[in-house]
Amino acid sequence: MASTTDGAALMVVGTTSGAGKSTLVSALCRALSRRGLDVAPFKAQNMSNHSAVTSDGGEIGRAQAMQALAARVETDRRMGPVLLKPSGARTSHLVVLGEEVGVADAAGYGERAARLRPVVLEALQSLRTEHQVTVLEGAGGAAEINLLDRDLVNLPLAAAAGIPAVLVVDIERGGAFAAAYGTWALLPERLRGCLRGVVINSFRGDVTLLEPGLRDLEQRTDLPVLGVLPHLGEHLMLGVEDSLYLAVVPPSAHWSGSTDRPVRVGVVRLPHLANPSDLDPLVLEPGVELRWASSPGDLSDVDLVILPGSRSTVADLAWLRERGLDRALVDLLGDPDGPFLLGICAGYQMLGRTIHDEIESRAGTMAGLGLLPVRTVFISPKTVRRAHGVVADGSGASVTGYEIRWGRPEPVGGGHGDAQAWLRLGDEAGGTGGDERRGEDPGRAEGAVGADGRVRGTSLHGVLDGDALRHDLLRTVALARGRTFRPSAVPYAQALDAHLDHLADWVEEHLDLTALVDLARSATRVEEAPGW
Repeated sequence: MASTTDGAALMVVGTTSGAGKSTLVSALCRALSRRGLDVAPFKAQNMSNHSAVTSDGGEIGRAQAMQALAARVETDRRMGPVLLKPSGARTSHLVVLGEEVGVADAAGYGERAARLRPVVLEALQSLRTEHQVTVLEGAGGAAEINLLDRDLVNLPLAAAAGIPAVLVVDIERGGAFAAAYGTWALLPERLRGCLRGVVINSFRGDVTLLEPGLRDLEQRTDLPVLGVLPHLGEHLMLGVEDSLYLAVVPPSAHWSGSTDRPVRVGVVRLPHLANPSDLDPLVLEPGVELRWASSPGDLSDVDLVILPGSRSTVADLAWLRERGLDRALVDLLGDPDGPFLLGICAGYQMLGRTIHDEIESRAGTMAGLGLLPVRTVFISPKTVRRAHGVVADGSGASVTGYEIRWGRPEPVGGGHGDAQAWLRLGDEAGGTGGDERRGEDPGRAEGAVGADGRVRGTSLHGVLDGDALRHDLLRTVALARGRTFRPSAVPYAQALDAHLDHLADWVEEHLDLTALVDLARSATRVEEAPGW
C-alpha cells in the first residue's frame, strides 16, 4: 500500500525498565494497523529468557512476537536482531538474527556490541523499506550513561538511523518529573536532540492536577507532553516479559477463579523461569485459580502443579532440591488422591529419570525426579521450530506451539514403558533441530503421560493455547479432585486479540496519535541515514 508514511519510524524509550515501553509499542502497532497502515515492530537488542519462534525457525524475543501479532504481520527475525538470554550472573547466551552464536560475558560485551552495530542497523533499515511504519522499542533506561558506548538499542541507534524518539515515564513509581528531566539532562546533546516528546504512563487520579508539572517540564526541556496514559487498572497483561514485573506481581495478586471451587493451579516459580506466556491461557480461565509456588507448603492444596520452562534446567533442578520441592512433588504424586502435574520443556526434562548435559551447564549426568520414564540428552544444534498436531488419545484436540531447547527427551529403553505419548506432532517448515527431527511426516510422538494420567510432560511451549486441550485437561483434573471447572466461553486467540484492541483503545483515547504519526514521518529516509 503506497503512502506518505512509507519508511516512517518512531522509537519508544523509557526512563527506566518497566516504564511501559513494550506495552506502548504493542498498543501503537495495533492502533496504527487499525488505521490501515502496514506497521512492523523492532527492538534491536533484548535481554530476556522469554522467546518465540519465527516461521523460518529463528528465535526472537517474546515481546516482539506479541508486537507483531498486534501489528497483524508475521514475526520476522529482523524485528529482534540481537537477543541476550541470561545464563548466569555475568553471562548470557547470544542469539543474532535468530541463531544462537555463543556466550557473551557482561564485562567484554562492549567490543562485541560494536561489531553488532551494522547488523542491527541493516535489520532495521531493511524492515523500514518493506513497511510503512516501524515502531522501535528501547531497553532499560535511555540515559544509562555508563553503557552509551555500547548501546545498540536506545538513542544511539535513533541517531544512527535518523529516527525521532518519545520518552515514556511511569508516574506510579513516583519521581516522574525528576526521572524525565534527569534523563533529558544526562544525555549528550547529539542524543538529546533525538527526543521529540514525552508520554506519562500509569497515572491514577485527576489529570488536571498534573498540568502545572507538565507545563513546567515542557518549558525546561522544550519537549511536548504528548499525552497522559491512565493506569490500566485490573486489566490483565498478557505476554508479560519484563522480569521486574514478574518479580513484583505474582499471579495470586490478580489471577483468581470466579467459581466456588475453582481448579487450583500452582506454578513452580523457577529462578530461571522461561516463557511465562505459557500460563496466559490459564490466566483467562474463570474456573482457575493460579498462584506461584516457591516452597513445599505452597503446593499443599493445589489440584494441578505446573513445572514450567527454564533457561537453566540443571541449575533450577538443583534449586528444587535445595527447597525440598523435589521430595514434595514425589510425595504428592505418590498419593493416589494427590494433584496432577504438568511439565513444560525444561519442566518436562526434570520429570524424567536422568538428564545428561554437556552443553548448557556442562554438568554431565544427573538424576531427574523420576516421575516419567524418559531421559534427556542435551544435543547441538538447538531445536528451534514451530509445530502443530493433535492429542494422541484420539480425541482429535488440536495443538500448536513451538520448541526452543537443547534437551532431547526420549523414552527410556526405546519404548514408553508405563507412559504413553501425549501428543502427535508435525513440524512446520523452516525449523531446525538435528537430523533425526527434520523432514519427518506429521504424527511423531511427543511428550509423555504417566500410567495413571496424572503426570504429563511436553517440550512444546504454548501447549495450553489450544482451547480443546486446555479444557479437557482442566475438566479431567476437576473431576478427579472434586473441583468445579467452567471453561471460558471466549477462545484464547480471540481473547488475546481483544487484549491488543483494548491497548489500542487506550492510546487512541489518551495520546495524540496524529502527532506521533507526524513524528514518524519526520524520520530520515533510509538511504540518507547518517549511520553509526
